[in-house]
Amino acid sequence: MVNQLDATLAALAEPTRRRVIELLRERPHRASELAAGAGASGPAMSRHLRVLRLNGLVEEQRVEHDARVHVYRLRPEPFVTLQAWLDDVQAFWTDQLGAYREHVVRTRGLVDERDLKH
Repeated sequence: MVNQLDATLAALAEPTRRRVIELLRERPHRASELAAGAGASGPAMSRHLRVLRLNGLVEEQRVEHDARVHVYRLRPEPFVTLQAWLDDVQAFWTDQLGAYREHVVRTRGLVDERDLKH
């Protein structure tokens, strides 16, 4: 899980690649559509798509009637792994905040929820 998570985070560290992910959330796109949507040149988009593909975030499919055309779509697995990690981090902070609240109630003798808001 850690290696996949590292690869996912590294690939998503670049703003253009995050924009590609946003576009692909709508529907599969051709490389040229992604380049136009992200404001990137064809060669630059090719490099970004290569990184996303090698790190498992997207997959490409050739169109039957034209082998030059590639359609890209998201792969769900890396995002499931990322979401699981984020859920663990969020659970940690929820536990920490709950423990802090209990500490405040215990040490200050607060018993009313309204007291915690001040």
